[in-house]
Amino acid sequence: MAIDISKFSRPDMHNDIAAVLVNEATIAARVHELGAAISREYAGKDLLLISVLKGSVVFMADLVRAITVPHEIDFMATSSYGSGTSSTGVVRILKDLSISIEGRNVVVVEDIIDSGHTLHYLLRLLRDRNPATLRVMTLLDKPDRREVDIPVDWVGFSIPNEFVVGYGLDYNEIYRNLPYIGVLSPSVYSAE
Repeated sequence: MAIDISKFSRPDMHNDIAAVLVNEATIAARVHELGAAISREYAGKDLLLISVLKGSVVFMADLVRAITVPHEIDFMATSSYGSGTSSTGVVRILKDLSISIEGRNVVVVEDIIDSGHTLHYLLRLLRDRNPATLRVMTLLDKPDRREVDIPVDWVGFSIPNEFVVGYGLDYNEIYRNLPYIGVLSPSVYSAE
């Protein structure tokens, strides 16, 4: 089913951005720092990265290129947002892992953590599968929105409570291709 892009304010997606929170160069530098941290932490150890789709796929792609130690990747997809701008609170697994994580060192790679409900559910599910270790890396953290205490081992950037898009994050599946993290203008989604 195709998205009707006529509902967006302008055909140039950049015009729908109220402010750039994190520019492309700053993201690239931080991803390399995070890749170096993972490489140091897991030197000589088994490592499995789990990307939570779809939002983290751009971050994950850049991160795996910044990691210098052998590692595997797998993907999960969850849904708690539907097509809106806030979580429904109901988490659904849309795609499960392809491989077993039992006895593995697992790092969950997230695009953004806000309320924490989705990640809390996901971590509980993964712990039941008996990994050796289970840690979390997120590109973006919204600590002001947190409703559930979540252990986060690596944070790319802490951001204010704004609705952000770009670098993999979307609104109605649009804006993922923007090379920066930007605040989506409320005029884009307030009309819905």
